[in-house]
Amino acid sequence: MPKEAVILAGGFGTRLQSVVADVPKPMAPVNGKPFLEYLLNYALHQGIQHVVISTGYKHEVIENYFGATYKTLAISYAQELTPLGTGGGIQLALKKCKEKNVVVLNGDSFFKVDLKALEAKHNAAKSEFSIAAKKMFNFNRYGIIQTQGSKISAFEEKREVAEGIINAGVYIIDREKFLALNLHEKFSMEKDYMEKFFPTHNFNAFEFDGYFIDIGIPEDYEKAQRDFVGRL
Repeated sequence: MPKEAVILAGGFGTRLQSVVADVPKPMAPVNGKPFLEYLLNYALHQGIQHVVISTGYKHEVIENYFGATYKTLAISYAQELTPLGTGGGIQLALKKCKEKNVVVLNGDSFFKVDLKALEAKHNAAKSEFSIAAKKMFNFNRYGIIQTQGSKISAFEEKREVAEGIINAGVYIIDREKFLALNLHEKFSMEKDYMEKFFPTHNFNAFEFDGYFIDIGIPEDYEKAQRDFVGRL
């Protein structure tokens, strides 16, 4: 069972500015609680013991709210002094982790995945990097992952499609192998890591059918207000 996780929480939330002003996107309130609190509860229920929150924009809002612990969950922070991109933020946070396998979660989406099952698949495939994928229908907001078995064979750009499996923002990463690549301080996880290294490295995608929401646009942020009633 995974014990450590990184949560990316450094985004500006530009597309949410019309409905949520002046807080980091993961701190957008959903039924009176920051969205990030739902992610921390999920991590806790999945057996995670230590979370490193990658912060940037208005980092103090997150740090002042949660502090060093949430319930029984230990929290550390990896603050970006300048924007490092998704990859740079993960790289900085992974330096504060100790486990071989580390879960990575996007701070603005929620995908209810059994992390123990994801890690089992990751280990069985001897995977270096694994994505929890979600089958979606009639969409244009997400790129598509192509696989041969579970091994990733292609990443396709966003376009209008009837169906496809998407990267739903939950990963398991081999920390030591990732850090050994010694990538630039600032880089995109998607463009400069996933799309660059999948042909020569063992990257896998495993499909799960759990609940998924991305609060990055106002319509889905409003949907979360309805979907998360009574949760926590």
